Amino acid sequence: MTYFAPICSALVTVLLLAFILSSKFGYKIQDIPNERSLHSRPVPRMGGVGLMAGVLAGWLLMADAMVWWLLLPMAILFTVSLLDDMRGMPVRVRLSAQLLAAAILVGGSGFFAQQGIVVALLLLLLTVWMTNLYNFMDGSNGLAGGMALFGFAAYGIAALVAQNDTLAMLNFTIGAAALGFLFFNFHPARVFMGDAGSIPLGFLAAAMGLWGWQQSCWAAWFPLLVFSPFIVDASVTLLKRSLRGAKVTEAHREHYYQRAIQMGWSHRSVALVEYGLMLASAAVALPALGEAFPVLTFMVCGGVYAGLMLSLDATWKKFVRGQHA
Repeated sequence: MTYFAPICSALVTVLLLAFILSSKFGYKIQDIPNERSLHSRPVPRMGGVGLMAGVLAGWLLMADAMVWWLLLPMAILFTVSLLDDMRGMPVRVRLSAQLLAAAILVGGSGFFAQQGIVVALLLLLLTVWMTNLYNFMDGSNGLAGGMALFGFAAYGIAALVAQNDTLAMLNFTIGAAALGFLFFNFHPARVFMGDAGSIPLGFLAAAMGLWGWQQSCWAAWFPLLVFSPFIVDASVTLLKRSLRGAKVTEAHREHYYQRAIQMGWSHRSVALVEYGLMLASAAVALPALGEAFPVLTFMVCGGVYAGLMLSLDATWKKFVRGQHA
């Protein structure tokens, strides 16, 4: 039954989202355009409900492989994030839930005992950051869903190489749910993921990455490289905002993918370029699985990202000057 889990996941996601969008229920929670938005009309943001239902449906076929320290924090994050989508939740409540989820993951999985308190605390903070940055990067049609498809597929392939079929199918199941979601989310998007999808997905990107490291399927650097298109954009943008004194919790449109769209790129073009980066990240990470730390690979990837960001920064300055001319 394990090998049917991804198929089940994709089918449940597609069928549930089709039902939601064809009913009045789907339009009770909508993404209303604001200062951060790249869309101009309200769009249902129930995609996370269908996506997470698909993941859980697939995982039910693998119930003997599930662990409480993964399911419990995921359920906490989904519940709090869905409430945030419905009525809005204070930042302190959302952050508290994310810290609790990360603590359950790191503590329950045994990292405190195995790695010591310093490393465990670092992993906790990295988990919270990954959870948030996935939400930051969920602002363009097909973007976050594509990252999930490519990222978790890369995890699955790496687990297969390590002969850990169970971990592979768990990750392929997440990727399959993302593929089902993309059926409705790729441009022009009929549904958005919402926090109920992006927050748990960000958590799972960190959690499955740590789990694979713990089971010696890959080195600690592997998840960072696989999800580097999101990590680099979100981290550099946050750093730039922090250095000039801007509030990091304030909604904005300064991510590189957001600026590309503001300069005239279509959502489809941005998604396809990002898919290329995601595929390239996985393609260079997988052959280096056996290395303790692929210095040259990271240097090349860092150079590529730096070149792309500098180019976009220069183009953005010209664009802004043209707008004020």
